[in-house]
Amino acid sequence: MIGTLCLLPPLAGCIVGYEKPDLALEVPDKYRFASRNADAALPALDWWRGFRSRELVALIETAQAQNLDIAAAVARIRQADAQSRIAGAALLPTVDANFTATRSRASQRTSSAGNVRTGSPEANLLNANLSASYEVDFWGKNRAAQLSSEENAVAARYAREVVALTTMATVANTYFQVLNSQERLRIARENVAAANRVLGVIRERFQVGTASRLDIVQQESLLAIQRAAIPPLQITLDQSIAQLAVLIGRAPESVSVRGGGTTGIRVPVITPGLPSDILRQRPDIRQAEAQLASSNYSVESARAAFYPNIALTGQRGFQSAVLASLFGPGAWYYTMAATLTQPVFDGFLRQGQLELAQGQQQEFLMDYRKAVLSAFSDVEQALIAVQQQATRERLQADAVRAAREAFELSERRLREGTVDLITVITTQQTLFQAQDTLAQIRFARLQAVVSLFQALGGGWPPADINLPVSQ
Repeated sequence: MIGTLCLLPPLAGCIVGYEKPDLALEVPDKYRFASRNADAALPALDWWRGFRSRELVALIETAQAQNLDIAAAVARIRQADAQSRIAGAALLPTVDANFTATRSRASQRTSSAGNVRTGSPEANLLNANLSASYEVDFWGKNRAAQLSSEENAVAARYAREVVALTTMATVANTYFQVLNSQERLRIARENVAAANRVLGVIRERFQVGTASRLDIVQQESLLAIQRAAIPPLQITLDQSIAQLAVLIGRAPESVSVRGGGTTGIRVPVITPGLPSDILRQRPDIRQAEAQLASSNYSVESARAAFYPNIALTGQRGFQSAVLASLFGPGAWYYTMAATLTQPVFDGFLRQGQLELAQGQQQEFLMDYRKAVLSAFSDVEQALIAVQQQATRERLQADAVRAAREAFELSERRLREGTVDLITVITTQQTLFQAQDTLAQIRFARLQAVVSLFQALGGGWPPADINLPVSQ
């Protein structure tokens, strides 16, 4: 009997369906702002190595191993796998081994006829049996529920990849923020040194009577402004290192960044591939796709709940009043039962559950469509930023060269006494601002490149995603 129940699961769930809604996706043939001569190759898996920074590579590899957000995402995968096992348990029979021993004593003052009982007032009852129960999943309700849980487990794996990609992009951006702060600090200190040189020249001219006290005060004011720009940059630097420490799973006190500046960072060339690649390359899209598939199965499970429920139960064992004869020929017994339950009225519970599942299906469908459109938009925006920031950096570098030449000429002529102080102050301020702006543009360009890597899925390989253990 129990063997028969164990053979039934392969026959269950034969009517389960998979009702896919219309995705209605609009996939462009190409990116509007992609280079015409670029090939269709996608970024490498280890895209961060393209910046040619060993320190950045070490930080990202440390984050991959020690970041707590990634570790939490892995724990959520274990939870999803466990939930998939729980959902799959309904597809198998439940078998229990039962052992009971009962000793009872009846009152000798009562009997069915009101007379005093005769014989022994005490009795033993020993029972050993195996019981089994199984719900025949003929309509596929339980099978659809298990498939929904398995898709949720797949979505949890994609969610882990989303967290990992976001973490690596954040590590890169934070590291570049550290380098940018270091570079701006270096520029600010060089500006302070230059302003000090000019102040020394003015004081020499004041001693020989060719400069006024006003000239000295004006330059001292400019020098104070340059010095006041240093503390905010130091704050940004120290806070960025502290943020970087959290990303790599370490205490801020134990983290230091050698860095130096963004000028030593190579800007890699990125080819975006084809827009259709995004559908399988972005882990957030694959996550939304798995969530939609899970909701599809949930709808099927809720719909199957309207059909009759078929349950089989059975029990076989031995029963005796004496332990010595418990397993004798005449002590064994069995019971078998089959029940069919058809829902008639449940206060619209099942109807509400079906409508809830359908509403969730529509929600995940809209989320999936939005994820696809957002991916296309992210790539286009990143391509625009990469192109324009590169142009902006080139133009700003020309401005810095011109401003530096103007300041050097004005400083030389100041020593010669052939230029007024206002011209010197103006060229100083122009150079200081141009250098600082160039450093910020370089940082913005690096951020744009990281955003493009992230928008393209970061070279993430779909083949690395494993299915849940229950499959």
